[in-house]
Amino acid sequence: MYARSLRTRRRRPERTDMDPKDLSGRYAIVGVGEAGMGKAQPGDTALSLQCEAARLAILDAGLKAADIDAVFAHWDDRAAGLLVTEYMGLDPRYVDSTVVGGQSNLTHIVHAMAAMEAGLCDVALITYGSTQRLDRSRSRGGHAQDARMPNGQFVLPYGMLSPIGFYAMLARLHMQRYGTRPQDLGEVALAARRWAQLNPNAIARAPLTMEDYLASPLIADPLRKLDICQVTDSAGAIVLVRADRARDQRRPPVLVKGFAERYIQHATPFGTDDWIDNGVLAEMGRLALARAGLTRSDIDVVQIYDAFTINVLIGLEELGFCGRGESGAFVKSGRIAPGGAFPLNTSGGGLSFNHGGMFGMPLMIESVRQLRGDCGERQVPGARNCLLQAGGLVMSAYMVMILGTER
Repeated sequence: MYARSLRTRRRRPERTDMDPKDLSGRYAIVGVGEAGMGKAQPGDTALSLQCEAARLAILDAGLKAADIDAVFAHWDDRAAGLLVTEYMGLDPRYVDSTVVGGQSNLTHIVHAMAAMEAGLCDVALITYGSTQRLDRSRSRGGHAQDARMPNGQFVLPYGMLSPIGFYAMLARLHMQRYGTRPQDLGEVALAARRWAQLNPNAIARAPLTMEDYLASPLIADPLRKLDICQVTDSAGAIVLVRADRARDQRRPPVLVKGFAERYIQHATPFGTDDWIDNGVLAEMGRLALARAGLTRSDIDVVQIYDAFTINVLIGLEELGFCGRGESGAFVKSGRIAPGGAFPLNTSGGGLSFNHGGMFGMPLMIESVRQLRGDCGERQVPGARNCLLQAGGLVMSAYMVMILGTER
């Protein structure tokens, strides 16, 4: 708690030697791969699955393992950079196993760009994997907590389902403040399911009605079972290079056009901030778009980390796609579903596609595939720019990233 009192909300001065806007379009994703999606097989591990995904991503990029000179890897809360290096027989000059929750792989993209700017590497492999379903390592209360850490002292002894309980309180606050209804949350769940029905790799593809949603059991009031993401296994990988090199690779490059990130706390949001109106996500959205040289009207696809339905409603408001308290009306009548005017979470998201512990990697892979035009029935026609919004831990880390094509 004392650490929170030392933090200030004052705007930090920007560095003058490098403007992140200068990085727009200088780096590109050239390969993606997935493995173990949904339920892994006995004997699989988070390490083996992400290395298989990495192999597929390297092949997708038209590269060889020997071309990789940087590894960015993590799963759950364990550092993984050197394990991936050893397992795959790589010889990197640079490794990074930063873990900041679900957005970690987006953070790795930024770290990889910084490392390339510094001349420390040229070809970055970024991986993530989890076998939480196979291992039965995740319960409604989240991962096991160390009794010496803040969660173990101030959350677990009192029966809080973490992170579910915190986001239930966030949803209740939104309902009390703006009159948001369960049906508004339900529209998010229904749209996700409709996208998943177009995704042959999705876990949950059965038809879903509003009546089904309202009948699903309450887990942490007001959140129902269908407000909460899947618990699955998954692994993914991407390859990042400089844009000038990307144009020589096998697949069309997907450029990193802009980003903005902020870090606030660990996993115990006990400060005095207003959980909805702290201004952080709104600022990150504004900065990412400005650094990309784009406006909201230039965005063709939006991917919002949907660990819970309430994250989508608040994300739409804070990113400025609708006003505060207007997200329920915004998503009504299938607007964010297939065929709607606002394509969102086109894989089916964490709610219906899958959610292997941390969803940042699947968000990126779906975005790349949409921008390449590889999504089949769920393809958004003419997609050129995609906005991704992801968070980490419990209202702890914030990231907005803009990916786009050269068209």
